[in-house]
Amino acid sequence: MNEEIKWVNMGTRPIKKLRMAEFPDISALMREPTKATERGPEAVDVLLVNPPTPDGGIWIRSQHRVGRRSRENMVWPQMELATFAACLHPNYKVEIVDANATRMTWSDFEDLLHKKRPKYYLTQVTAPTLTNDMTGVFLAKSKGAITIAFGTHVTPNTFNTMNSFPALDFILRGEPELTLRELIDALDGRVASNDYMTYLMEKTDPTWQPISPEAVKQGDFSSIKGLAWRRAGEIYSNLDRPFVPDLNELPLPFHHMLPLDNYRMPLIKGPYSFVVTSRGCPAGCKYCIKHVSYNYSVRTRSSENVMAELWSLKKLGINNVMMYADLFTVNRDHVTSICKAMIEEKIDMKWMCNSRVDYVDEEMLSLMGQAGCHMISWGIESGSEYVLKRARKGTNPAKAKQALMWARKAGIKNFGYFIIGLPGETEETIQETVAFSKTLPLNVAIFHIAAPYPGTPFFYEVVENGWFRTGTNWEEVDMDGSTVLDYSEIGLTAERLEYWQKRATREWALRPGPILTILKGLNTWQGFKSAVDAGLQTLSFIRN
Repeated sequence: MNEEIKWVNMGTRPIKKLRMAEFPDISALMREPTKATERGPEAVDVLLVNPPTPDGGIWIRSQHRVGRRSRENMVWPQMELATFAACLHPNYKVEIVDANATRMTWSDFEDLLHKKRPKYYLTQVTAPTLTNDMTGVFLAKSKGAITIAFGTHVTPNTFNTMNSFPALDFILRGEPELTLRELIDALDGRVASNDYMTYLMEKTDPTWQPISPEAVKQGDFSSIKGLAWRRAGEIYSNLDRPFVPDLNELPLPFHHMLPLDNYRMPLIKGPYSFVVTSRGCPAGCKYCIKHVSYNYSVRTRSSENVMAELWSLKKLGINNVMMYADLFTVNRDHVTSICKAMIEEKIDMKWMCNSRVDYVDEEMLSLMGQAGCHMISWGIESGSEYVLKRARKGTNPAKAKQALMWARKAGIKNFGYFIIGLPGETEETIQETVAFSKTLPLNVAIFHIAAPYPGTPFFYEVVENGWFRTGTNWEEVDMDGSTVLDYSEIGLTAERLEYWQKRATREWALRPGPILTILKGLNTWQGFKSAVDAGLQTLSFIRN
């Protein structure tokens, strides 16, 4: 029994004492939650939140692929929140707060909560921002809100998270949209609203039945699939909810509710937004966090559905988009149909996407370039075939070089991601990766330290082999300047991994071509307060 408890708790972050420099003074919040009758005219039913950063927006917290602004100066659109808003409309008064993008301070955020008095507060939770995200949950709870979380950290770490943070009432596990709508309908007394979302619940799960009012009164939410909840001090996690089989049936995201002017991406002039074209990836990369939510199944949207969203963005003045997917090029016919539609309808938008180097060919890349694709983010990871095999990447350096050459020929910029510290890594293989990166036609290269996110095969391998750094804090899992990994048995300590991450970045960046690219990129990154701010960002990029 003790062994079992020890195994489960290996994924938790030790409770960390809040530092005054990072988080707000909460002493004034020790009072009774506000009564519903005290809610004013600005009050909302549901507040969908990306909370402030630990420092209140001075230096944006770095986090990759989960909606936080990264050290490469990206500000990521909160597409999940926009989709939630569409799923709750028109039954509820909803508002989105992206405090990260707008650089809202914690003091301003608390004032906003006081004005909005949400009945329900929903936020994404990630490992590197766990305490930060839960600070927002605590503040919302102090205002009387019912608190809800979703994301790739709380899905595999459900019990640990709810045990550690009692201010959190519910967790949406896996694909969250239908679970959220069903939960709020139940809490709000709309148990059988018989609208489009009810139809979609029935179609997704033929066994679905609406929760009864009696169960809600008794605090029994066991019938809502994909939900974790509390009752009488006990935590429960229900059966998984089936995936929505046809993504075309989800409502289009409410882009207009996002602070679109605040979203930025390197090498792009002006704002941009995300368009989620598919969910799921069939590849077996053992470190990939995306499999935690969507597994290995693949669901794509039709080109007609994607174009409808693109035109809605065009009307909002957005001419740059990221085709955001676990793997955009997962289906060749899917990609070519979208490209042909963009060309035929003359939408004239610039766009980016991500890809694996083994899921493209020269003809498809040429068509993508003609359709307006100007940059691809490639998961290259390593220059070592051995490390790639250990990580189950399924590619090799030769394929990477060929794919990037095809993209360059098609007029597409190459944005390369590399990971240092995957299983099998040595200082020699790291040097091999750095040398390999310099041979590629890359416009930007980012070197991260491997992150063993809970729920991934890599995480369990790290647990089994005792590779966690002593005193591991999950908020260090940011894949940039720090790490929770330590391969001491081969001399590749945490400190050496951090050294090599910085050295790899400097070696690649401190060359004439990359420096010119970075300086040109500064002209496209709007929102800097001054030339000094821009200079500091450049120095930070190279130094880290």
